[in-house]
Formats: sequence, structure tokens, C-alpha cells
Amino acid sequence: MSISVILITLNEEKNIDACLQSVQWADEIVVVDSFSTDRTIEIVKNYTDKVILHPFDGYAENKNLALDRTTSEWILWLDADERVTPELSDEIKHVLNKTEYQGFEMPRKAFFLGRWIKHCGWYPGYVLRLFRKQNARFSHNKVHEGLILDGSCGRLTHALLHYTDDSLEHYLWKFNRYTSLAAEELHERGRRAGLGSIIFRPVFAFLKMYFMKRGFLDGIEGLMLCLLSAGYVAVKYAKTWELGK
Repeated sequence: MSISVILITLNEEKNIDACLQSVQWADEIVVVDSFSTDRTIEIVKNYTDKVILHPFDGYAENKNLALDRTTSEWILWLDADERVTPELSDEIKHVLNKTEYQGFEMPRKAFFLGRWIKHCGWYPGYVLRLFRKQNARFSHNKVHEGLILDGSCGRLTHALLHYTDDSLEHYLWKFNRYTSLAAEELHERGRRAGLGSIIFRPVFAFLKMYFMKRGFLDGIEGLMLCLLSAGYVAVKYAKTWELGK
């Protein structure tokens, strides 16, 4: 079975080389880049000549563009800060040769502020990343877009590695952008936020991640993750409230 890897990029010179090196075994790599101003495109061209320069129309829109440019039956989609281990790549090659499924979820392990997070509800954190091209499209969520799969879904055992935020500065840069997009999405769906959402939802998010999901076992990094995640919820609903004024 042939397999294509798809990514969307913007100024990812820090991550993209290691990401693409981990999937050199794929039959095809397709990258949609939103006019990076660093060395991203130069690095990508060491791995593939299928580089499409396109303005950022949205996460789902750009990923669907990459999907449309592929030629393989199976698709693996990645973010630039993710890595496919040799064990995961071997498992992918094995299952595709004898499967009745139209897609596969895989566990994802995150490296946050210098520590592998094993709790907090983040691990195993199954994500649908491998699918037959004809059976899926990306949903049009503004943030945390996913796949709409037409068919049955299996599960892989080896984890996709996610080298997420290596500093609080990087986390907070994404924080502002993602909370704005999430608030816009809630507002467009007719959701409104009041004092209760701004106060109680973040508290519940922290209690769930830190105690119910045993985030306390991840040390100070787990505590930081739970606190920041609660803050994300608070700011998301505060921005939703602001949009509804």
C-alpha cells in the first residue's frame, strides 16, 4: 500500500527537519507552506519537491489542500513538531498490508517544558492520523481541527511523539491565538459565556486534569500544564463573553 505524508507549515525551521527525517520511508511527502520567512522551505525541499505555497486560509482548509495534492491510497498527517518513531513506522507498514479499517488512531506522547507527560489526560491521547484518502476530510473547526472518517477505525500501539511547548513563551504565544480562534468558533455556533463559565469551567478543568487524571504524578511540569490549561479555558470563555457583548 502506498502512503503519503501531509503537513502544513509556517516558519518551522526549528522542527521540520527532524519531522521529515522521521518519515523518509513514505512514498510521498506533501507540504503546504504559508510563505515562511525562515529556512522552512529550504529544508523541506531536501525531502520533497511537492511544496505548495498558499496563504493560510485555516488549519482545515490548508490540510484539505495538501490532501487533494496527494497520490497515495493512504495518508498520514503530521504537525511539524511531531515525530514518527521507527517502531511506529514499522507498525504502520505492517497493518496497511492487511487491514479492513479505513483509518487508525495512535497514542500520542507529549514532551512539555522538558518532560514527557504521562498523565493529565494527555497520554495516551489517541489521535486519528492515518486514513484512506477516499474516506476522510478535515473538519472545518477554527482550532483543533480533526478528521471526519467515513468507515471503521482501528488502533495502533506505538506512540507518535509530540515535541510541544519547550518554553512558557512559546506556550503563551499559541495560547493567545488559540483562545481567540476557539472563542470565535463558540460565538459563531451561538454559544454565550457568563460569569459561571468563566469561573467554574476552569476550576473543573484543573481538578479533572490534576486529580482525576493524576496530573500530580507529572511533577511541577504537570502542575504547570494543569494550571495553564485551566487558564486557557478561562480566557476562551472570557473572549467568548467579549464577542457576545
